Amino acid sequence: MVTISIAVVVYVVAILLANISVAIFGPAISPINAFLFIGLDLALRDWLHMRLRAWQMFCIIAIAGVLSYVFNPAAGIIAVASSISFAVSALADWVTFMRLRGSWLARSNASNVVGSAVDSLIFPTLAFGALIPHIVVLQFIAKVVGGALWAWVLSRRLRDMGDAP
Repeated sequence: MVTISIAVVVYVVAILLANISVAIFGPAISPINAFLFIGLDLALRDWLHMRLRAWQMFCIIAIAGVLSYVFNPAAGIIAVASSISFAVSALADWVTFMRLRGSWLARSNASNVVGSAVDSLIFPTLAFGALIPHIVVLQFIAKVVGGALWAWVLSRRLRDMGDAP
C-alpha cells in the first residue's frame, strides 16, 4: 500500500510540474516535459493500472488537474487540457495494455505508444488552441522514449524492491 501511495504522489507531482512549467514557458517546454514528466506518468499509469480500478485512475487524473489550477490559476486552460488529454489517453492506454499479453514491460511500452499518440494530439491542441504539428511530433517521440526509459527503470527498481510489475 505504501508503494501505491508513493506512486500516486509521484504521478500527481509530475503532472503538476509539467502543467505549471507549460503555463510558465509555453509550448517550447512541452517536448522536455513529455520526456521527463509525462514519460514517467505513462509508466506509472501502467503500473497503477495493475493495482487500482479505472475510476480511481480517473480520479487521480482529475485531482492533478484541479491541483494544477489551484497552484497556478493562470494555468487554467493547461490544467483542463491536461485532464482531458490524460483521461482520454489513459483510456486508450488501458484498453491496449489490458488486451496485450507478455511481460509488463513489453505491454507498458506498446500501450504507451498508443497513449502517447492520443495525448500528444489532444493536449497541445486544447492547451494552445491550435494544432501545432511539430509540437505534436516532438511530444510523441519524447513521450515514447521517456516512457520506455521510465518503464525500464520502474520495472528494475520495483523488481529490486520485491514488487515487480
